[in-house]
Amino acid sequence: MTHLTQESAPVLEALNRYKSMRVVPFDVPGHKRGKGNRELTEFLGEKCLTVDVNSMKPLDNLCHPVSVIKEAEELAAAAFGARHAFFMVNGTTSAVQSMVMSACKRGEKIIMPRNVHRSAINALILSGAIPVYVNPGVNKELGISLGMSLSDVEQAILENPDAKAVLVNNPTYYGVCSDLKAITELAHKHNMLVLADEAHGTHFYFGEGLPASAMSVGADMAAVSMHKSGGSLTQSSLLLVNNELSEGYVRQIINLTQTTSGSYLLISSLDISRRNLALRGREIFKKVGEMAEYARAEINQIGGYYAYSRELINGDSVYDFDVTKLSILTLDIGLAGIEVYDILRDEYDIQIEFGDIGNILAYISIGDRILDLERLVSALSEIKRRYAKDRTGMLSQEYIRPQVVLGPQEAFYAESEPTPLDQSLGRICGEFVMCYPPGIPILAPGEKITAEVLEYIKYAKEKGCFLTGTQDSLVNKIQTVKE
Repeated sequence: MTHLTQESAPVLEALNRYKSMRVVPFDVPGHKRGKGNRELTEFLGEKCLTVDVNSMKPLDNLCHPVSVIKEAEELAAAAFGARHAFFMVNGTTSAVQSMVMSACKRGEKIIMPRNVHRSAINALILSGAIPVYVNPGVNKELGISLGMSLSDVEQAILENPDAKAVLVNNPTYYGVCSDLKAITELAHKHNMLVLADEAHGTHFYFGEGLPASAMSVGADMAAVSMHKSGGSLTQSSLLLVNNELSEGYVRQIINLTQTTSGSYLLISSLDISRRNLALRGREIFKKVGEMAEYARAEINQIGGYYAYSRELINGDSVYDFDVTKLSILTLDIGLAGIEVYDILRDEYDIQIEFGDIGNILAYISIGDRILDLERLVSALSEIKRRYAKDRTGMLSQEYIRPQVVLGPQEAFYAESEPTPLDQSLGRICGEFVMCYPPGIPILAPGEKITAEVLEYIKYAKEKGCFLTGTQDSLVNKIQTVKE
C-alpha cells in the first residue's frame, strides 16, 4: 500500500480516476450516470450523478473494504486518534445502534443516561439488551438535562456488576459534558466497555480548548456525526473503535443493518471532510468558537434571553461545556423555545436547529458567517419587543424521571392497544413519544405513563412541538401494553 498522509483522499481520487475512464455502465444504479433521469440530473447536477455509482473493484466495497475505502477509513482513524474507523452511510443512528449491539447481546445490561437519542433505545429493541438508566442531573432554572454524575454512574456499576457497557452523551444536545475520563477509568476497572454518543462532538477532535473527545480519554467506541459539525453530507457518519475490540466482529454487526449499496456521494463526502478537518480543523473550530462567543455576548445584552456557557460548569454533572453550542433560554420573555423557533422561521426566514419547552439551539459550524449571526441577534431582539409576555404558567421541566416496568424490546413487541391520552394514566407505554428534534424520548417502550408525563405531552402539543414516535400521527392516542 502506498504511504498515505492526511493530504490524501483515496475515495475521491478513485472516483476521479473512474470518471476519466468513461466506462460504459451495465450495472446499477439505473439512471446510468444521470442519462436516464433528466429532471434529477438538472436538479442535482451532472457532476453529482456521474459519481452516484455502484460498488466495483476499482472503487472498493463498503461491506468489506480492501482498497480505497479501507485506506480512507485508516486515514480517518489516524485523524481521530482511533484504532479503527468505519464509514457509516445510514446516519449516526446506525453507528449508535452498531455500538450498542457490538457491546451487548440479548438480556445483557447496559448503563446509560435516560436523555439518550432514540437510536440508542431502538438498539435495545433490536438487540434485547436491558437498560440500566442513570438519571442525568437537571438544571431547574434552564429546565435542561445535564450530564451523568460520577457517583451516580458508580452506584449503577456497583448495583449492576454484570453490565457490559456504559454509554455516555459527549456532549448533550445543549453542549453539556460529563466527566468522560473518570467514567471511562471507572468502567474499565469493572471490565465494562465505554461507548460515547458523539453525534454533536465531531469538533472535539480538532478544536483547541474544547471538551475531551472519547478517543483521547481511552473510550472503546464512539459514534461521530461528521455531517453535523464536520461538514460532510447528511446521513454520513463515523463509528470509531479503540482498544482491543475486534474490528471484524464490529463490521459484521454493522452489516446486519447497514445498506449493501453504500452511496459514494456519502462515502466521498466523509473522505473529503476528514481531509479538510485534519488539515484545517484547528483554525475552523477556533473561528466557530469565536462566532458563538460573539453571538452569546450580543444576545445576553438584549436582556430576557440567557445564552449560557462555561459558567454552568460544576465539576460533575456539568464537567465541561462545548462553547461552540449557542443554547439560549427563552422563558424569561414568556415564550417557549418552540414558539421562538416558529416565529424565527415563519417571520424572519431563520431556521434554527430546535426549540423545546424552554430553550432554543442555533447550530453554528464550519459554514456560518458573522453577518448571519447579526441577523439572528436582531431578530431575537425584535421578537422580544413584539411578543414578550409574562412568564407565569410556563412549564420549564425538561427531564422527567422514567418509571421502567418492562424492557424496551419486550414492551415494543408485546400486544398493545391504542389508548386515548386521558385514559392512559398508569398504563405501560408500548411505543415512543418524543419531540423531534432533539429526538430524546419523553416516553420509551416499557415505561409507565404518569400524570407528569401526560401534562408534558399536552403542553408540548399546545406549544407546537413536533411530536413523533407514535402510531397515531396526531398523538391523541398512545399504544399501551394490554394488561
